[in-house]
Amino acid sequence: MATFTTPNQSQLKSEIGLIQTYRMNGIENFQVESLPWYHPTLSRHTAESMLIQNGMDGTYLLRPSSKGSGEYALSVKCEQAVKHFNIVWAGNEIRFGQCTFNTAADFVEHFKNKPLLCGESGQVVLLKIPYPRDISEPDMYECVTLHAEFSTADDPRITDTDFSVNSKEGFLTKQGRHFKNWRTRWFVLQRNELKYFKQKFSKTPLRVLDLNECRECSQDFSQKDKSCVIRLDMGWRVFLFYSVSEHDMEDWIKRINWRLKANRTRGSFNSDHSNRH
Repeated sequence: MATFTTPNQSQLKSEIGLIQTYRMNGIENFQVESLPWYHPTLSRHTAESMLIQNGMDGTYLLRPSSKGSGEYALSVKCEQAVKHFNIVWAGNEIRFGQCTFNTAADFVEHFKNKPLLCGESGQVVLLKIPYPRDISEPDMYECVTLHAEFSTADDPRITDTDFSVNSKEGFLTKQGRHFKNWRTRWFVLQRNELKYFKQKFSKTPLRVLDLNECRECSQDFSQKDKSCVIRLDMGWRVFLFYSVSEHDMEDWIKRINWRLKANRTRGSFNSDHSNRH
């Protein structure tokens, strides 16, 4: 015969409180996720592509974070790159930057006031224009007049195409080649190129480095009077530049090494493919 245990009063209060908390969280999450500039299925790559292609400086959107449930990511276009900021839903509050919001309404109101953000790189970002989720488009399509097969399905040029953006920009202080003096330059990392400009708003880069030629990117310890130094070995020359902080230095190194790893993976695939043929 089955026996049933009746929960005591304290257990009931605890369970009811837990249910109420879940309900409140669901309501608050709904308030955040029903924002017209929240994109529920957007990845980091797609957000960067959309903002760089269609946005202007200060255009932003909210999307799910790749870290998992309870966290969001704010993606913002800054000049020629896109910055991503983490937003944490902690059950009864929202944490964003140096601010804590007790309700989703407070969080939304904060964005109506065009907040000003500054990351580890020191670059100031003004959030100006939300990128809407729903955009009207014309309902028109091209008619197919020719349909034929052009090449084999395993064409290596298709696999070799790289669509990742992996953007970052900011000031780094670079060592000169001949006189070994240090000058601050504006650096832009986008796709497979690292460019540096004389000034932030210069139109033409002083140099464009093709990361396909890069052998290694790591922290450098050879400069006794400098910290946070990045060493970029291009084979034909070793570049040294230092950052404003350890966090920013590590971010540059991680992003460049992510690109180098992707390049090696593609190179390995192409080598295997050519050997099979």
